[in-house]
Amino acid sequence: MYAQEEVKPYDGSASKREQVEKMFDKIAHSYDTLNHTLSLGIDRIWRRRAIKHLKQTAKIQPKRILDVATGTGDFAILAQQQLHPERVVGIDISEGMMTIGREKVEQKGLSDVISFQYEDCESMSFQDSQFDAIISAFALRNFQNLDKCLMEMKRVLVPQGKLVAIDLCTPVSFPMKQLFWVCKKVVMPLIGRFISHDHHAYTYLPETMDAVPQADKMVEIFQKAGLRNVSYKRLIFGMCILYSAEK
Repeated sequence: MYAQEEVKPYDGSASKREQVEKMFDKIAHSYDTLNHTLSLGIDRIWRRRAIKHLKQTAKIQPKRILDVATGTGDFAILAQQQLHPERVVGIDISEGMMTIGREKVEQKGLSDVISFQYEDCESMSFQDSQFDAIISAFALRNFQNLDKCLMEMKRVLVPQGKLVAIDLCTPVSFPMKQLFWVCKKVVMPLIGRFISHDHHAYTYLPETMDAVPQADKMVEIFQKAGLRNVSYKRLIFGMCILYSAEK
């Protein structure tokens, strides 16, 4: 078990998975606003960097893409716009988040390409080798069982299929390390409580950023799940890491 798997949004005996589902359902209405506000819009740049990396390094043209923990669908929409696949499936355990995602997709006229399904990443309903590429943004630290989720992602990838994931992390260099400490202790809880009206959510999220395995340790976890050619790169300001792997 990894440290982040023990960090939960709320008190009580409910599992992390159940609490994370409840949390994202509660903050779904404000999630996009909070993401863009707290990151100063840089989260959009991080997603674009990830899609660019996928486009440049994929050995197989990604015609079928799975977006794990799709949330409100921004990553799925970007993948469709940049890569023009035949099909994008976004999965999540929060129906509240996916409801907003479906509205976005319908407004953009993309409902014939992008679909959403309620799925637990630990045990997906898809058959083996269904997707040419898997993308995931800001989700690794929220998984109840990271090993199982990564093994499931490997299972549904085609041979030589590509996995690209981005996740928040703790900066390691001056001055971002010091600024991040102030951000996570003061700014994130304050703004999160004001906009989302859930004071637990934006205390939980910074805690997971500290607890989740990062960089070389996460590479080892990807490799343990059977993924190959695993690498990582710290993105702008060091608060986000891009992980890349193949089946």
